[in-house]
Amino acid sequence: MSTPISLRSRLGSLKAFGGELPVFNTDAAPDEPMSLLIEWVTAAIDADVVQPHAMALATSTMRGEPSNRTLLLKDVDLEAVWFASLSSGPKGDDIAQNPRAALLLYWREQGRQIRIVGAVEPGPREVSEADFLARSPRSRAGAIAGPQSEPLTDFEAAVDVARARFEREPDYVPNDWTAYRVVPDSVEFWQAERARDQVRLRYRRDGDRWTKELLWP
Repeated sequence: MSTPISLRSRLGSLKAFGGELPVFNTDAAPDEPMSLLIEWVTAAIDADVVQPHAMALATSTMRGEPSNRTLLLKDVDLEAVWFASLSSGPKGDDIAQNPRAALLLYWREQGRQIRIVGAVEPGPREVSEADFLARSPRSRAGAIAGPQSEPLTDFEAAVDVARARFEREPDYVPNDWTAYRVVPDSVEFWQAERARDQVRLRYRRDGDRWTKELLWP
């Protein structure tokens, strides 16, 4: 009778990255991280990475109780990284108590990840409204059908009520739908590399400027 292979052994035998990996020339990296962040996100989209906008968001309460989930990256500009959610839900509660967050973008196909830490603040109301109205009708209905993350009851009936409201008020946006912006004070670019295992470049905010440094694997 053969000995069962342990889960640890199976996990350890898995290949982390396959195919051709991009070259990360850290000497050519800009003096600030946001343009490089935009460049990497754009490259992931152009390379047909699966869900290039999937982003992990970590928050915590005032007592330090952590929470993590995956949501969608909505935008990146030269000042901030954007996501959207209900301010009345668990994410919004955490942010109201402790307005800081950690973000993670990971693209296995390119052997890349980006780690971001910074302050969280609501964006302009018009951005929140435009984001909500750009969602699909079912997604909008689901967002207002019931209290986020509470026990689920009568989902389809609640969604039907929400849809009826949108039929009466097609431009309705709930007051608690919020486009949040994360203003980074630390951004790390991580690139897998065959010869060196990995290359890590971290930017840290220093007043109105950024410092950058290579990190040990």
